[in-house]
Amino acid sequence: MLAKVGWFVRKLFCSESECLSRRNQVASESVHGKNLAAKWVVCETCVEENKACNCHSRPEDLKSAVDGVEAEGNSSFAHAVINMIGMLIGLGQLSTPYALENGGWTSAFLLIGLGIICAYSSHLLGKCLDKNPKSRSYADIGQESFGSKGRVLVLTFIYMEIFMALVSYTISLHDNIITVFSGTRLSLPWLKLSKSQLLTMMAVLIALPSLWLRNLSTISLLSSGGILMSLVIFTSVAFTAVFGGLKANHRIPVLRLQKIPAISGLYIFSYAGHIVFPNLYKSMKDPSKFTKASIVSFASVTTLYTALAFMGAKLFGPEVSSQITLSMPRQLIVTKIALWATVLTPMTKYALEFAPFAIQLEHSLPDSLSPRMKVVVRGVVGSILLIVILALALSVPYFEHVLGLTGSLVSVSICIVFPCAFYTKICWPHISKPLLILNITLIAFGFILGTVGTISSSRLLIATLIRAHST
Repeated sequence: MLAKVGWFVRKLFCSESECLSRRNQVASESVHGKNLAAKWVVCETCVEENKACNCHSRPEDLKSAVDGVEAEGNSSFAHAVINMIGMLIGLGQLSTPYALENGGWTSAFLLIGLGIICAYSSHLLGKCLDKNPKSRSYADIGQESFGSKGRVLVLTFIYMEIFMALVSYTISLHDNIITVFSGTRLSLPWLKLSKSQLLTMMAVLIALPSLWLRNLSTISLLSSGGILMSLVIFTSVAFTAVFGGLKANHRIPVLRLQKIPAISGLYIFSYAGHIVFPNLYKSMKDPSKFTKASIVSFASVTTLYTALAFMGAKLFGPEVSSQITLSMPRQLIVTKIALWATVLTPMTKYALEFAPFAIQLEHSLPDSLSPRMKVVVRGVVGSILLIVILALALSVPYFEHVLGLTGSLVSVSICIVFPCAFYTKICWPHISKPLLILNITLIAFGFILGTVGTISSSRLLIATLIRAHST
């Protein structure tokens, strides 16, 4: 989820009145903040259905407010591709070798197929935006398709994905930090917690002050380290394969059909980025190239995931961990780098992932509260939520099951079911019969995949919890 929420934060909750009331604050932002502000200030008030949207404020007023930053989208094709790849690469890359080894090498066709389907569904989101320029975000498309109930449903799934992904990030932090500090002694007699739990709690407490940040530019800058960490992890695994002295001679089974439902959630989570694709579309200088950008981005990410999956499965075989970093030889320097990158990634993401909740909360607070008090409320609520996430992660420290459940329960709907349903509803009078059949088929496929995956992941998680508490 790296920048998944970065674009989402700046777009999802912007109404016209809110945008205008923030103009004075926006004008004082830094250079990067001004670019965010330009996107924030441009409100969507369309005169007619098929005409361009314009903000009620005059262009010259907008220009003076942000010192000349253009209100229209100014992202090039290359910039859009980089942003989309950055959104897609994340936590999912850790689990693809485990998923491939458990599902068999033929499950790579499922990984590749889901990449193709998700690229197609992102194309559908662009088509929905073409039909109604007033729509600016994923939630807007949901409302355009199914009214206020559609918006509420979409927002519910978005918040669920963010919350469950943060639990998975914290579990990953817990699993890797104990390896980083494997030779360290740590205990507090008055706290009945293991060393790994204490280390995880300390790391989360170190990251806690970031939730009090209010400047989106600072938050975005902090979270941008997530992309770098993901690239470091992939590079470290590649270095291990080439220079680590390991032989990639493990045999990958052909197919383990009974495990496909569980690993399908891991695969689909790897492509979860659709909640911000509408915002990315609107930011492009030439939105007609959005589909091309989607194809290039998904092709690149699918290639990376597939290569990483085969590389990890061949290197470590049945011993491959649900997080590839935990399988790497401990004595190698690249392993230590990869472990630190995996530990630091969640700590850089908390603030940005929490931003949508924080912004919505701040908007719902009464105007009688002072700005300082709103910041206090925002920070306190965010801190409480993070502590809840920490408690859940320590109570259910089973990365592959939680991540698989997140993918099957939430991500499959956001990535496949909803986009196909939106497009079918919005374009119903003009949709061709073959395309209608395709979309209905994908909706059914996503629903079945999500249902069996959720059931399978839930059963595995419950069984693991029962075994853990019985020992």
